[in-house]
Amino acid sequence: MKKLSFILLMALLCVFLLSSCGGMREGVYFLNFKPESAAAYNEIAAAYKNETGRSLRVVTAASGTYEQTLKSEIGKTDAPVIFQINGPVGYAAWKDYCLDLKGTKLYEHLSDKSMAIRDGEGVYGIPYVVEGYGIIYNKRILDAYFALPNRATNFQSVDEVNSFIKLKALVEDMTAHKAELGIDGVFAVTSLQSGEDWRWQTHLANLPIYYEFLDKEVDLGNKNDYKEIAFSYADRYKAIFDLYLNNSTTDPKLLGSKQVADSMAEFALGKCAMVQNGNWAYAQIADVAGNTVKPEEVGFMPIYIGVSEEESQGLCIGTENYFAINKNASPEQQAEGIAFLEWLFTSETGKRYVTEKLDFIAPFDTFDENEGPTDPLGKEVSEWLNREENYSVPWVFTVFPGQGFKNDFGAALLQYAQGNKTWEEVKAVFINRWKEEQASALQ
Repeated sequence: MKKLSFILLMALLCVFLLSSCGGMREGVYFLNFKPESAAAYNEIAAAYKNETGRSLRVVTAASGTYEQTLKSEIGKTDAPVIFQINGPVGYAAWKDYCLDLKGTKLYEHLSDKSMAIRDGEGVYGIPYVVEGYGIIYNKRILDAYFALPNRATNFQSVDEVNSFIKLKALVEDMTAHKAELGIDGVFAVTSLQSGEDWRWQTHLANLPIYYEFLDKEVDLGNKNDYKEIAFSYADRYKAIFDLYLNNSTTDPKLLGSKQVADSMAEFALGKCAMVQNGNWAYAQIADVAGNTVKPEEVGFMPIYIGVSEEESQGLCIGTENYFAINKNASPEQQAEGIAFLEWLFTSETGKRYVTEKLDFIAPFDTFDENEGPTDPLGKEVSEWLNREENYSVPWVFTVFPGQGFKNDFGAALLQYAQGNKTWEEVKAVFINRWKEEQASALQ
């Protein structure tokens, strides 16, 4: 009896210790990058458990903190098994933790294998979504503008607005008529709070840098080709950024406290007609309490900055979202992580969640043309992607320097908006910090 009591006591002690140390945590640990997808992934984890009996534990990093969270978690005993990297720069930072996925079914099903992150013969990051961004607009408000008898433009439809000059004319005249249109500004607030300025650090900056790379015939696979930048289209960036600032809902001096959620709420509540963001933002729009924008009233137009022949430009379409598997996890955990990803993108249940809950345009051959996105912005990205008369602007911001460069550029943009920096000073920050961080990365 004493021996039995001792065994039971030790068993209970082990349970307590395992529970205290996190050893009893169930399921493969997936560290999710996208806060807007957190609820969907929690549903997916439940469906995966129900269908396969296997468990997935989803942890979502707060907005703007993914790299910091990953750094703090990756070295733990209970580290993430599935994590995300943002293209070549992300792989360079996390290559010591990335498992070669070349032999997986997930890689085999990738429609365009050139999209994967490769290093030599290995495959270390697999893209899981093609996304697009541009200027989201409210069709109802635009139609109300086109019906005004005293407007200064002759546009009959948003389809006629296919250059920066035309966009500027439209926006500035809408501002002149904002009281009649019942809006506080044409554009939603330009979010410049630290950590909330990614739409301008990378997404907006993508356009001038893409055209500079195009002029210079830059090879994105050769870091020496872009170790320095001229920011030769800086004036074009300034033009569209000023258009946002001067025709939005909020005084530029107040932008240091504004978040992306503020922008999306203003659009959802009909306080503005336009907002720069991507197809992933539809869930944010739809989930705003009191949302007034119906699915059929949401449209997409390209971000025009005033380059030559931009009448043929389309949306910015690409990806910075790649799944990686922790090579330091146990073989059993690695296999479980890969099994979940393959279930998500190949099973009927998983694919339904991908298209209906995550609203992904998935780059795998397991999806047919009837299994595309169901949300209006996802449909618009697919439609723009298939327009033969328009070219998509690829995502070159995946080779931008690290977060330090982006943070400094974002801070300079805020100082400019508040009148505390000249545009030449902002341009200098962009050029100099790019050079410094790229030099460090090349060492």
